[in-house]
Amino acid sequence: QMMKFAWDNYKQYALGKNELRPLTKNGHIGNMFGGLRGATVVDALDTLYIMELEEEFQEAKKWVEKSFDLNVNGEASLFEVNIRYVGGLLAAYYLTGEEVFKSKALELGEKLLPAFNTPTGIPRGVINLGRQDTRPYKHVIFGMSWSWGWASAGSSILAELGTLHLEFLHLSELSGNPVFAEKAILVSPLSQVMNIRRVLNRVEKPQGLYPNFLSPVTGNWVQHHVSIGGLGDSFYEYLIKSWLMSDKKDSEAKKMYDDALEAIEKHLVKKSAGGLTYIAEWRGGILDHKMGHLACFSGGMIALGAEHAGEERRQHYMDLAAEITNTCHESYTRSDTKLGPEAFRFDAGSEAMATRLSERYYILRPEVVESYMYMWRLTHHPKYRQWGWEVVQALEKYCRVEAGFSGIRDVYTTTPTHDNMQQSFFLAETLKYLYLLFCEDDVLSLDDWVFNTEAHPLPVNHTDFKA
Repeated sequence: QMMKFAWDNYKQYALGKNELRPLTKNGHIGNMFGGLRGATVVDALDTLYIMELEEEFQEAKKWVEKSFDLNVNGEASLFEVNIRYVGGLLAAYYLTGEEVFKSKALELGEKLLPAFNTPTGIPRGVINLGRQDTRPYKHVIFGMSWSWGWASAGSSILAELGTLHLEFLHLSELSGNPVFAEKAILVSPLSQVMNIRRVLNRVEKPQGLYPNFLSPVTGNWVQHHVSIGGLGDSFYEYLIKSWLMSDKKDSEAKKMYDDALEAIEKHLVKKSAGGLTYIAEWRGGILDHKMGHLACFSGGMIALGAEHAGEERRQHYMDLAAEITNTCHESYTRSDTKLGPEAFRFDAGSEAMATRLSERYYILRPEVVESYMYMWRLTHHPKYRQWGWEVVQALEKYCRVEAGFSGIRDVYTTTPTHDNMQQSFFLAETLKYLYLLFCEDDVLSLDDWVFNTEAHPLPVNHTDFKA
């Protein structure tokens, strides 16, 4: 019902725009997708299908067939276009077998390949979807056309360069040819993402940790900020998921994940005075005792990885996953709305609470319910369904408005101001994970499907595929 309400209002007021603005009842385009439109449509396809909202799914499919234009100009985030659009189209294809989704995914995938045209093969964060410049790299003036303006010294971001593997492996497989070619671009998407691994394996890692910024020119770290939240998060997630998606054949990914998790546990995992386990951030050796909402996916990730650790490590990691998920639940339960803040801290006597005004907002994010879903599937402890139901009730009470769902600016007031944005990931992730939390385990079984970082399910490759 919540999904239908979110979709119906998007369709009525914002169809073809990227997101719905539910208070003003209009659409929002934004600047992340470089001229692409319909982010909510593509993000919602698989959720509508899984929920058996057949009429709504057909509406979304029809928009993709008739109105989804890939011949656009403008600078887009490689990461966002990959996880939302490529991931959403691939999942829709694998669930339905409808060719339109496959052909759009492959066409869009080709437009992303020039991002890898750098001295190291580490992709730029921003790609112009219209201007396909295939000339060899000569000299680039650093700026927005190179990497995000705010990224440190024109560097590439760990979570962005490390969150391509699942989708690109499927693009290679679906194209029927590892040389995924378009005119003069003769590069394999699979070899591109494998090259990223080579660079990351070669570069020295401080204390075994992966900093968030890497130079696409030199292949060296730009500074030593480490985070399991934003900027770092899905890099780690895609290591364990690459191994699972390969039917446990990609041993390199598994080793990188195991080593990274060991370093994270050694240097970043802390316990508060009140007994809450959290993952701090690391700035050149100095800990920042803060955890972002984005980092709350890690409980689910660690549990997923624990299933495949040795017997004695398995229980250790399941316990760690449960403790981190509990901490993220505490960040929700300690707020007046029972929704969690963007970031929460463990300092100055405060625990699992936002201490800064700028961190008190909630934008319909999925990471906490994502961990509840994994913890439920892997333990069947009823508390995870109970916690998920608390989130459903809070969303209904504080985020549902007349024409959709909106984020709120302060989780610590029961009369919150709404931010007038129904994020596409609310339909792709938050509602999907909540739905799956209350489904039988065989609905998108974890044995057969791996979720990309936008919750788009991709099938486990039960066949060998090599670049």
